[in-house]
Amino acid sequence: MSDPCIICVAITGSVPTQADNPAVPVTISEQVESTHAAYEAGASIAHCHVRDDEGKPTSDPERFARLKEGIEKHCPDMIVQLSTGGRSGAGRERGGMLPLSPDMASLSVGSNNFPTRVYENSPDLVDWLCSQMLEYNVKPEIEAFDLSHIIQATRLQKAGKLKGPLYVQFVMGVQNAMIADERVFDFYIETLKRFAPDAQWCGAGIGRHQIEVNEWCIRKGGHTRTGLEDNIRLDRDNLAPSNAALVERAVSLCEKYERSVATCAEARQILGL
Repeated sequence: MSDPCIICVAITGSVPTQADNPAVPVTISEQVESTHAAYEAGASIAHCHVRDDEGKPTSDPERFARLKEGIEKHCPDMIVQLSTGGRSGAGRERGGMLPLSPDMASLSVGSNNFPTRVYENSPDLVDWLCSQMLEYNVKPEIEAFDLSHIIQATRLQKAGKLKGPLYVQFVMGVQNAMIADERVFDFYIETLKRFAPDAQWCGAGIGRHQIEVNEWCIRKGGHTRTGLEDNIRLDRDNLAPSNAALVERAVSLCEKYERSVATCAEARQILGL
């Protein structure tokens, strides 16, 4: 096997609760334990959100610091990627954890609709988040919910606001945003290669689309994301028992398409960390 595939595990997110699936890790200790199991299963990136004492999403830097410390202690070479997502705070509050200098952080470079709200990412906020990531040496993972987000990311890189090479994640299957369609997926890849030939890419499918997007990514030579943030089920009839179980499913797809699973060291090399 060759052509290592990076597997990112999105362990918690802002939406799923333990009422939806008891395996969703909410407290810092639950998240560290769940991440460690996913790490042992083959994940090399941990995409992280934090919750407050009531289980609600927050951008609290102190909680992010404790989670980052726990992951680094128990998964010492794993890539820690913190979320600057809009469900956890407003405005610059969303980047309050960037001075922690995580390896990576998510970055949405444009706005779009979510199921019940507008996911607002104004140009001023995007520019500020970019500047913070440059200042604290944080590699962005561009979360592209729309074709325009891919183009905007390449513009920001050319303007010197993002350090390349880019790492772009195609997010598909969010209600009111981009559908999970393989022909659209292929066009995303083609467009990114046209405007940023040196970019790396991955994909995330939401809900029932997780497994098909995992397969598209692995089969087409990219990297992939899985985890309970995006999908709480193994199939229609069964809840996923853990983040590790979803990682193991992605590992099986790598075996199917004769791709090795990237070690943390290989992932760091691929991403230029």
